[in-house]
Amino acid sequence: MLREKVENLLQEAFEENNSLFLIELNINEANHISVVIDGDNGVSVNDCIAVSRKIEHNLDRDEEDFSLDVASAGVSTPLEMPRQYRKNVGRTLSVTTKSGEKIQGELTKFEDDKVTLNWKAREPKPVGKGKITVNKEAVLPLEDVKEAKVIITF
Repeated sequence: MLREKVENLLQEAFEENNSLFLIELNINEANHISVVIDGDNGVSVNDCIAVSRKIEHNLDRDEEDFSLDVASAGVSTPLEMPRQYRKNVGRTLSVTTKSGEKIQGELTKFEDDKVTLNWKAREPKPVGKGKITVNKEAVLPLEDVKEAKVIITF
């Protein structure tokens, strides 16, 4: 019952700010509500406050005693939803496939649940000695991605 109320309030909050979306909702047996959100344009502290207030001000503490945390998805948190891939086009990702292959490259496109990564690699010349830099591309169906994280560069 509490979960349903919280889900409805979150839906209202996301209708008020449709750039935000839910990543995770957990409610434990002690009624500790933990909400993790993300946004198409990132998540500000004010976004977290607005979502927190939406929940807190619309639940009756006399009915249900609860505690509440609202947080944004951290930079080291793996991408989980297609919407997160879309918002990170143009950024560098580190991807591990379900077969164990690791690829690091720029996310250049996300369409039809396929991740397109591009990167440069040094390979032996086809003829003669030495190496040349070649452009590589991988198109991975989302179901083949075990984990993808944004690489932060300074």
